[in-house]
Amino acid sequence: MLHTLDERITVKRKLADCFAYLRDFSTIEQWDPSVFSAHKLTAGPIAIGCQYQLELKMPGGQQIAMRYTQLAIKEQKLLVLEGRGANFTALDTLHFKAITADTTEIHYRAELNFQGLSSPAYSLLKPILNRIGKNAARGLKQALEIPDTPKQRLKDRISDHLLLPAALNFGRRGYLRQARKSHANRLDGKVIAITGPTAGLGLSAASELSRLGATLILIGRDNSRLIQSAKQIMDFSGCRKNQLSRYETDFSDLNDTANIGRQISAEHPCIDVLINNAGALFNEREVSNEGFERSIAVNFLAPILLTKVLSPSLHKDSRVINVVSGGLYTQGLALEDMQFCKPPYNGSKAYARAKRALLTMSEHTETAAIVHNMHPGWAATPGLAKSLPAFNKALSPLLRDSRMGADTMVWLASAPELANYRQTKLWFDRHVHTDAVLPGTRSTKSDIEKLRQWSNDALFKYLKPKEHGQFPTQESADFQFLSRVKGVN
Repeated sequence: MLHTLDERITVKRKLADCFAYLRDFSTIEQWDPSVFSAHKLTAGPIAIGCQYQLELKMPGGQQIAMRYTQLAIKEQKLLVLEGRGANFTALDTLHFKAITADTTEIHYRAELNFQGLSSPAYSLLKPILNRIGKNAARGLKQALEIPDTPKQRLKDRISDHLLLPAALNFGRRGYLRQARKSHANRLDGKVIAITGPTAGLGLSAASELSRLGATLILIGRDNSRLIQSAKQIMDFSGCRKNQLSRYETDFSDLNDTANIGRQISAEHPCIDVLINNAGALFNEREVSNEGFERSIAVNFLAPILLTKVLSPSLHKDSRVINVVSGGLYTQGLALEDMQFCKPPYNGSKAYARAKRALLTMSEHTETAAIVHNMHPGWAATPGLAKSLPAFNKALSPLLRDSRMGADTMVWLASAPELANYRQTKLWFDRHVHTDAVLPGTRSTKSDIEKLRQWSNDALFKYLKPKEHGQFPTQESADFQFLSRVKGVN
């Protein structure tokens, strides 16, 4: 039984942008509501013969698999793909036509052939199929058109304060309910530095940013894993090897972090986006060779330090994206015990406190760049499985995958609608959210000044004179650091 879907859409987008977005058919998961996930199976650049694996949504939460093969590519004119499922096939054709310099018509046609389908069953299925086609066309139009700058929604403000409704959206449910999931804004010529790109959220974000054309600076603590992740990124995006550079550093070693930052700044005088994604949760209290509790070093001091050292390469339109955690909602600043010296040590609390400090200091980072904070929700990552195995196991069916968790990170790095958005806010699922709800978690002006002073004192010795900004004198820093490094007086 043959059924044809035939839809035409006109979008306010250049032909080249539309074709570049749809050239990789796995982006269908971002715009077709009937597709749960899509993966490119063939490594490297898109070419004829490239294969994709799709998981289609079915009633009752079920999914069915479908394999697509690229049959034809005519640059900025035509894409043809053939799909095969268990008992049906599809021939998808996309024609592209420039209406004006900034407007494109896309003609989407899908010929569906169902084996063994009776006429009565087809009569019932036909309106459902037509609805799927129209929803896909609407989704594609929305994916390609640039929206207005988002504003904080009243419903988000209410759910944030009620806690439970907001927490329910931390899992995949929240991501799947998003109206917009596309990443269609090209980043050709842009340079993006990202920490922690070897697994989980960082690898997913780096892969998507590379697919958008960005040149990536990968910063991690294990060179062998950086080499492996670079290969995975090239397999995913088809980018060239010279679009990726690797830098090895241990973020618990602040001297090493500062030195690698200076090397990066010297070799990359213009950085358009810095994503401070690297983080770690330690179940036991550990102290670095420099005398810092490792959670505060890795999750707070290192990203602040790296941002300062890279400031010469950051311009007024650069974006700094600090990845925090939903766990910060449970913790305020622990100014009397910044290094968690008072027992018993709790790794989750230490992590949340450090992320709270990072969010707070983000508003006072001395850089010309635009600074954003985001939290990814609850995502199934190797780090979560290692540090919180019980939580990971209990909530496994509800957790986001890495691409879902990284979505807002990629959007903050690429969205043109944020070009003039210079407020430092907390973002989750592409919307601004309240960052303090529980009593004792909101920072006062006095708290912020004490935190700024503590971090300035802690980082003074790792910065060169031109990098200090509003830092205290050396004599003051030496004295204050010795008295405050275990807390704030």
